[in-house]
Amino acid sequence: MAWLITKYLSTAAIIVLISEIAKRSDRLGGLIAALPLVTVMSLIWLHVEGQAQDKIANHAWYTFWYVLPTMPMFLLFPYLLPRLGFWPTLAVSALVTLVLFALFAFAVKRFGIVLL
Repeated sequence: MAWLITKYLSTAAIIVLISEIAKRSDRLGGLIAALPLVTVMSLIWLHVEGQAQDKIANHAWYTFWYVLPTMPMFLLFPYLLPRLGFWPTLAVSALVTLVLFALFAFAVKRFGIVLL
């Protein structure tokens, strides 16, 4: 149980740290947020908890493919924010991301990459 609490607290601390840095510097906050910190931490947690190497490798492999269709959201969000406000922009961005993900999963399936 202590290990689980440690995982939660350290992971949450990174998110809080990034949001606090972003309050002071848009660029630095964006740079740190763009780093694959959550993925790296997930890989570390999987390794420390004794998961098989193929399981860890698969996690990194699928993370790569899942990230690609999320990228347009980072262009759409700042464009829509002044026009729609925060919550509608977040909802539209999430919906567009889901649609792009489904289309992307369909497209890469032809190449033997099964995401859904």
